[in-house]
Amino acid sequence: MDDKTAPPDDLDYRNPPGTRVTYQARQRATDRTTWLHLALHLPAFLLSLALVLVASLVLEAWLGVPAWLPTALWTASGALTFHRPSEQFLARHLLRLHRPLPADLATLTPVWHEVTARAGVDGRQYELWIEESGDLNALAAAGHIVAVTRRALEQLPTTQLAAVLAHELGHHVGGHAWSGLLGWWYGMPCRLAWRGLARATPRVLRTARGARYTHTTVSILLAIGVWLTFTALTAAYGLPLLLLVLPYLTAAVGRRAELRADAHAAVLGFGPALAQTLHDWSTHETGTPAPPGMAGLQSRLLSTHPDHRTRLHHLQPFLQSGR
Repeated sequence: MDDKTAPPDDLDYRNPPGTRVTYQARQRATDRTTWLHLALHLPAFLLSLALVLVASLVLEAWLGVPAWLPTALWTASGALTFHRPSEQFLARHLLRLHRPLPADLATLTPVWHEVTARAGVDGRQYELWIEESGDLNALAAAGHIVAVTRRALEQLPTTQLAAVLAHELGHHVGGHAWSGLLGWWYGMPCRLAWRGLARATPRVLRTARGARYTHTTVSILLAIGVWLTFTALTAAYGLPLLLLVLPYLTAAVGRRAELRADAHAAVLGFGPALAQTLHDWSTHETGTPAPPGMAGLQSRLLSTHPDHRTRLHHLQPFLQSGR
């Protein structure tokens, strides 16, 4: 990175490398958004568990594999969330991240040390990664992954970079990162089955069009489907209807988690820098038109991130109090 274009190093280093740092006895916690997130993913987990069990029974019938074995292995596989080699595989092959180069570490290391020292967290427990992207962004994933985009690393002033990293650290210490990965992993069989059903349905309908008595066959199938749906809803006291609103509730919890991570960064003293970052990002996005009407409303309700104005509004108490 050329010195003429390098962002200013304007961070107030209260804990420069080499100074004594006091770590908190409790490095992580699980706040209410984490528990709500896990609770909202419980229906998808149960449906996925049922699908895995059915697949295990098929394997038992065909290959003689005990049905309990693949089911138990899948249920226990969530522990890989905190398994370092598994996290590194996730970072490289799914998130498309790579390790920082020496020049990247020269910028990231003192900033990350300052952020974690203020939080009383051992920063060595986390792994820094780079995403080769032109977006101004960062992310926290699994149990120990913290990543920033190339553009954020090279263009953000050091104080704003620290604010972004403090926000991502907030996701880790609050339990948001690992709970999000667990929800994604345990809901995967359910999502794959739904996608397969969505792809197969048009083919079945196309095949039915060429068959005799098409209208009668389709009508009978629809009637059976309606009857089965009504029976299931009645037997379960209408609880399956909750599946329709789960995506909206999950998105709302995700937005609350983002605000909690913002508050974490502000408490560490990065509130003004984070507010400036959000203001700059909102300025860059003003040219992007929002979807009109109900499409725009649905898009906002399904978004896991609050809009920048909402985040700036929730940061105001920290800015006014001088924290």
